[in-house]
Amino acid sequence: MTEKILILDFGSQYTQLIARKIRELNVYCEIWPYNKMPVPDETVRGVILSGSPFSVRDPIAPVPDLTGIKGKLPLLGICYGAQLLAQYYGGEVLPSTHREYGRAMFEVADPSSPLFKNVPVASQVWMSHGDTIARIPEDFQIIGCTRDITVGAFKIRGEETYGLQFHPEVYHTTEGKQILKNFVVSVCGCSQTWTAESFIENTIQTLRETIGNDKVILGLSGGVDSTVTAMLLNKAIGSNLTCIFVDNGLLRRNEFAKVLDSYRHMGLNVIGVDAGRQFLDALRGVADPEKKRKIIGRVFIEVFDREASKIEDARWLAQGTIYPDVIESVSVHGPSATIKSHHNVGGLPEKMNLKIVEPLKLLFKDEVRRVGAVLGIPEDILERHPFPGPGLAIRVLGDVTSEKLEILRQVDDIFIEGLREAQLYKYVWQAAAILLPVKSVGVMGDERTYEYVVALRAVTSTDGMTADWAQLPYTFLSDISNRIINQVKGVNRVVYDISSKPPATIEWE
Repeated sequence: MTEKILILDFGSQYTQLIARKIRELNVYCEIWPYNKMPVPDETVRGVILSGSPFSVRDPIAPVPDLTGIKGKLPLLGICYGAQLLAQYYGGEVLPSTHREYGRAMFEVADPSSPLFKNVPVASQVWMSHGDTIARIPEDFQIIGCTRDITVGAFKIRGEETYGLQFHPEVYHTTEGKQILKNFVVSVCGCSQTWTAESFIENTIQTLRETIGNDKVILGLSGGVDSTVTAMLLNKAIGSNLTCIFVDNGLLRRNEFAKVLDSYRHMGLNVIGVDAGRQFLDALRGVADPEKKRKIIGRVFIEVFDREASKIEDARWLAQGTIYPDVIESVSVHGPSATIKSHHNVGGLPEKMNLKIVEPLKLLFKDEVRRVGAVLGIPEDILERHPFPGPGLAIRVLGDVTSEKLEILRQVDDIFIEGLREAQLYKYVWQAAAILLPVKSVGVMGDERTYEYVVALRAVTSTDGMTADWAQLPYTFLSDISNRIINQVKGVNRVVYDISSKPPATIEWE
């Protein structure tokens, strides 16, 4: 039985980061909206209250029901969570007279507190709040402060309930990971046994018990999530798994053949489907990005359904859903207003009468990669940059044609292979080439040209939620630009995208 920490989400931008930091300590945790929290069972070792964009003084501020938690389980309030505990149980929270945003120096007032075990008396923390705890209830004890804030941290006497005004989960809080470790290990008593190896062992056992001798269908994309899903299922049920890898005609150069070969060498039972012409026919003359996505999603379902119907007695559809997708679907703010239609194959199970199995739905992307490494998945698949479901269709801005796709494939191949050769591929989270719907004047030899412009895009990121443009060496960019213009007929100008996310997105469409 896996022990766990529950994190109640009040809408903070940092909530996922709390979970990631705790997972790094080999302690399993789950994020739940404050108003959809499950009743804690014997596996729950402690609860964390996240920050929030709300003020606790707001009439519509989120307030959880803590009757089954406070005083019964270890409890840690972070920022809004700390203010909520103080205000709700008899203290007072007021607008800050001296607002603290960014770095501050924190001083431990009670070095004997288990929360500050192996933490220096003074250390840097990260503040992000507009309110201050002006008065604490009588049974609260101050255990830390900053120069400007008296109640920087507190404990409730007689119970393992703590509050931190700062954010221990962010990088700029230098002792943050130690403080979180102290809470989940020293206070909550977690054993730190949740590893990639233990996840694989438990998941394979659960899959065998759940699926039995039934047949399972899985749509492979060539990406890490679907590949790790396939390998877990293959170990659990072997030949009862059938994988379908669809070539939509929108993949990178030679990608279909290379990835299909890799899958077969990995021992997977995989069917390769060449459906490129069907996708391109459906996309003819369509320039609107969302229409392109919906068409690709619709045709994928048609192709997948056609192939899956050939597999007799299939009972399950496996999907490579990962934890951020699950969190988004039950978030405080509700599901996303716009679902990317190319990932939405939700219509398949109803139509095909299949049950869903999602072995990775508890893992973040970096955890998926760690599991994949233990499973022995080749590095060229495991370390692949994220690639959009609609493929190159959303990197050809405007209408999609075979000619434009071929130009883009050549450009993309030069760029990506160049990153590998320069040992920059792993430094970059995601890289892409985009064919712009404009042409520019150029000169080649004695001739005037009027050809396409391509944009190169490379970003660094942890999870894709935010991203900075990758500061690639000028010499590298110069060399890649020259190679593209000299080798790719139809391109005479290369530009480099230096916008970050936000405000820009990683993809252009």
